[in-house]
Amino acid sequence: MDRFVEITEKIRAFTQASVKKSRYEHSVRVAEMCARICRFYRLDSEKGYLAGVGHDMCKDFPVEKMIELAKKDGNPITDFEMKKPSLLHGRAAAVMMKEEFGISDEEILEAVAYHTSGKSGMCDLTKALFVADKIEPCRPQATPKYIEQKFSLSFDGMVYSVLKENYNYLTKKGYEVFPGTEGLLEEYKVEGVE
Repeated sequence: MDRFVEITEKIRAFTQASVKKSRYEHSVRVAEMCARICRFYRLDSEKGYLAGVGHDMCKDFPVEKMIELAKKDGNPITDFEMKKPSLLHGRAAAVMMKEEFGISDEEILEAVAYHTSGKSGMCDLTKALFVADKIEPCRPQATPKYIEQKFSLSFDGMVYSVLKENYNYLTKKGYEVFPGTEGLLEEYKVEGVE
C-alpha cells in the first residue's frame, strides 16, 4: 500500500472514530465530491479525497480543544472565531493532520484549514474542498440537476457561484458572515455567473 493511501485510510478511520455517524457520512460524501471536482478540473483527486475525508475530523471536539489546536497554526484567532469557536474546526483539523499524521503538503493543510470560509488567494484544492463541502449530494439544494449545472461552469465560475449562494443564504437567515466574504466574492466574480 503506498504511503499516501495509508495516511488517507488512517485519517478516514480517525474521522470515523471522532465524529458522530452523520458527520462521518458527510465527510465521505465531501471526499468523493472533492475528488470528482479535482478529476473534472484536472487537479490531484487523491489529495482532494484526503482533504475531504478529514476536513471535519475535529468538528465534534470540545471547544477548548479546538481553540488549543487552532492556536498552534501560528495565525491569530479572530474575534469572529472566538464568538463562534466551532468555526475553528478546520484550522484544528489542519494542525492535527500535520502533527498527528505527518501531512506536510501545504495545499492539503490550507484546504482543510479554510474549507468553511475560503480565503483570499486560495489554492485550487482549497476552492475544490470549499465547493465540495457546500454541494455534496445530501445538501438540500444539491439535486442531480443542480450539481450538473455547477459542473457546466468554469472552475472559478463554480467557486463564485457557490460562494455567492452561501453568502445569500447566510445573510437571508440573518447570520453574521465571515469577515472577508464580500472581498472573496469580488475576487472570484465571474462574468455571467449569477
